[in-house]
Amino acid sequence: MHIQIVLFDSFDVLDVIAPYEVFTAAAACCDQEITVELVSAEGARLVQSGVNQLALPASAELDPTRSGLILVPGAAGAVDDGPDSIPHKLQQTANTELGPLLKEAVGKPDLLLATVCGGSLILAMAGLLSGRHAVTHHLGMELLKAVDAIPVHARVVDDGDLVSGGGVTSGLDVALYLVERELGPRIALSVEQLFDYERRGTVWRNSGSAPVKPEQQAEAELPALSKTDTRSNIEGKWETTIATPIGKLDVLFNFSHKEGRLTGTATQGEETIPLERLTFAGNEGTWFMNVTKPMRLSLKFRVVVENDQLRGEAKAGLLPASRLTGRRIS
Repeated sequence: MHIQIVLFDSFDVLDVIAPYEVFTAAAACCDQEITVELVSAEGARLVQSGVNQLALPASAELDPTRSGLILVPGAAGAVDDGPDSIPHKLQQTANTELGPLLKEAVGKPDLLLATVCGGSLILAMAGLLSGRHAVTHHLGMELLKAVDAIPVHARVVDDGDLVSGGGVTSGLDVALYLVERELGPRIALSVEQLFDYERRGTVWRNSGSAPVKPEQQAEAELPALSKTDTRSNIEGKWETTIATPIGKLDVLFNFSHKEGRLTGTATQGEETIPLERLTFAGNEGTWFMNVTKPMRLSLKFRVVVENDQLRGEAKAGLLPASRLTGRRIS
């Protein structure tokens, strides 16, 4: 089995080194041929991590056609909404040559993808985890949901040809589970004993009986709004800009009444989508919409209308809010 561990600018060192040591130890106590290689999307180069500028050498270019295992780590950086933030670095990585290479790898029958920490967000931001079960660092779970993946609060999540791990130290648990899954429990136990470490938590798999959940209160229907409540405030077309940490969105909103209810659409580029759960009272309103650029996100909007000016925020899960400004054009 050949294992490719991906390096990219600002990668997290522990996400890489912990699995590397586990796989190398497994190779030493196994009668099967196991090779472990550090790779990058750009080929052989010295790749600088996000931890004190520590660098590791990638020996080759990531090969998505080679059977075996590809492991994608997360990034190290700030937890704010600036250019050095982890979400910004992960989005930048998804937009490099790595994104298309991972897209080529997804779904190959003889190739298994694994992620540690923010690695699953790289796949999700590249549009590769839609409808897939996965886990990431606890601070990124809402973002995982916002990009159309199915977040599972477990240490390790096995979704068939995708295995993901949670926080940074879960790299040990992901790697040990993969050793058990691919090489057997006796090899995995041997590595655990060598490292004096026992794998933590239950590995979640989409099998067996589902737990019974208590009934949750359904979200109340929003009341219909009359024309007089909103016509002078929001009806019309609005040119807006949403300043997100990973790029600006230019969106044209169009609000009108239809069968006594306020409706709206958003046009971004050539795509026009309806707004969901739209409600307005006086000069304040909220709605939800899904965007695909600069990445797939489910955004909640909260805005205030002041004559022909619009201001407010758009928020995806626990990500920092993005500022929205706009003007009425008709």
